[in-house]
Amino acid sequence: MGETWSTTSVHVTALDGLVNVNSLFTIAVFVGLSLTSPGQRSLEGKSTCDAGPDVIRNLLVFEVVSFSFFLFSSLVAQGLKLAINLINSNDVDEAFRAHINARVLRLGMLASAVGSMMGCLFLLLSMVNVIQIRLGMLSCGSSATVRAVAALVTLVSTALVVYISTVLYAFTH
Repeated sequence: MGETWSTTSVHVTALDGLVNVNSLFTIAVFVGLSLTSPGQRSLEGKSTCDAGPDVIRNLLVFEVVSFSFFLFSSLVAQGLKLAINLINSNDVDEAFRAHINARVLRLGMLASAVGSMMGCLFLLLSMVNVIQIRLGMLSCGSSATVRAVAALVTLVSTALVVYISTVLYAFTH
């Protein structure tokens, strides 16, 4: 079984894009954390609709896990770029024509994509908790909370399906 080599100009560009998107999502993680504080009252106005400590705890856990997945994804992508630019190229100007083992590149890119995907899922869960903290618990049936969560889940789920489909298509072709 011989090694498969691939030219990586497109891969470097894809890795750059992945790192940039992960950076934006990481900012969203910290915005979510900054919008909440223990004992915060919801805008619903009923104390029974205020989020309890368990919701705030879940928010923190989901934010940390989301951040971890985005960091994992970015570090894998940056590691692949480093390998492409330094190890496989004698001249920095030739970095976009470097050769790398295609199997390693594909697995690294897949790992990075899965990390981003998992980060998005946990960011979605944390944003649902932010919505519940700010607008009231879903169990209260507040129309603002239900609409906000429905829009968030629908749009993010659709985007993730498109992203997963694109990654699988690129990975199998």
